[in-house]
Amino acid sequence: MIKKMGTRWNLRKLMATRDMFQTTDLVPLLAERGIHLSREQVFRLVTQSPQRLSMDTLAALCDILACTPNDLIEVEVVNTEVRKTVGGEAGPAPAPIRRTTIRRPGDS
Repeated sequence: MIKKMGTRWNLRKLMATRDMFQTTDLVPLLAERGIHLSREQVFRLVTQSPQRLSMDTLAALCDILACTPNDLIEVEVVNTEVRKTVGGEAGPAPAPIRRTTIRRPGDS
């Protein structure tokens, strides 16, 4: 079993606890803190877990929502099953075997 790390992005949940239900509510608040993002960028920031996030943006979000980075980002462990192959190399677990019947075209 390989231990793989993942994250959970809680921005939308934290916004809801602060009665902020529209992504556009963040645009002026971020701008006040020197973070200039378009409405589309803020929408993606709220609705999708970011792959990269600047420290300035993270600090601004924490200030706006009165929270810590740990409140915004939860680290999760995602386990994946791995089997050893004959050569000793690890690889993903094989798909389950399924019985099939092969028929020629025209045969019923």
